[in-house]
Amino acid sequence: MKHTTTSPPPSQRRRSLLLAAAATAGASVAPWGAAQAQAYPSRPITLIIPWPAGGSTDRHLRTLAELASKNLGQPIVIENRPGAGGTLGPATMAQTAKPDGYTIAQFPLGLLRMPHMQKTNWDPLTDFSYIIGVSGYTFGLTVKADSPYKTFKDYIEAARKQPGAINYGSTGTGSSPHLLMEELAGNAKVQLTHVPFKGNADLQAALLGGHVMAQSDASGWDKFVDSGEMRLLVTFGEQRTKRWPEVPTAQELGYGVVSTSPYGLAGPKGMDPAVVKTLHDAFKKAMDDPKHTEVLSQLNQAMWYRNGDDYRKWAAETFVKDKALIERLGLAAK
Repeated sequence: MKHTTTSPPPSQRRRSLLLAAAATAGASVAPWGAAQAQAYPSRPITLIIPWPAGGSTDRHLRTLAELASKNLGQPIVIENRPGAGGTLGPATMAQTAKPDGYTIAQFPLGLLRMPHMQKTNWDPLTDFSYIIGVSGYTFGLTVKADSPYKTFKDYIEAARKQPGAINYGSTGTGSSPHLLMEELAGNAKVQLTHVPFKGNADLQAALLGGHVMAQSDASGWDKFVDSGEMRLLVTFGEQRTKRWPEVPTAQELGYGVVSTSPYGLAGPKGMDPAVVKTLHDAFKKAMDDPKHTEVLSQLNQAMWYRNGDDYRKWAAETFVKDKALIERLGLAAK
């Protein structure tokens, strides 16, 4: 007797094949994706600090990275890559690093300003994955201890009498210490000469060596002020600092300039959200560590926590706002 087998209709056969293919794909992809997320990080992570070693940002982020590395179970290697007002290192990362979470960088405020001042081949809003907002600076203007300028009023009066002859150094063109001084000079109706440096360490050496009259910078000058080698003339926060309460703010002196220049960490665009979350959680835990609180206190910096989404929204708003500031200062790209 002859047995015959009947084939299922084509539509049913096709559906069975599709289901089998989907099951196979699911079996192979799901564990691989899960394994990849679980395996991160499986080797050291590089954190680019776009300033020379020894400055306030370097001191802060080295401590934070050391604490975060314990949470991640992998070392975080610091790479100092200064230049272009703190934008060179992060911009290069955005263009050349893989978005695998093994290369991240500080995201300084200059990244949101530089594109308004000159043509850039990177976009601060679309070429980065925002990880976490961390802190902001205490900015101040310091002079050498033997400077003839005992107060900020003395410094401004000298600029009024000799337009362009009074100078100050900053951590680069387009950096916050540069722009806040230009804004203040505009409000005070004086002309100051700006001298850009690669970072705080170079700038401090130039001031102590008598090569510039003053330095506008974040609180990396703290130890020189406390040791009496430098004099702090003014700070730029909303209120006077706890550490130097005798020093007035630019706001209270009537110059209308307040700046803290918040910063955080970012990676190249296209990072896996699971990897971003792993980094965010490790750095958030590090931020809450007493050792981190202690270094912020030393630098007179405040905590500025933002999760990735809030940090990105803040950056988009600031990008628009700072365009108006740069145009007002006459520094916009022609």
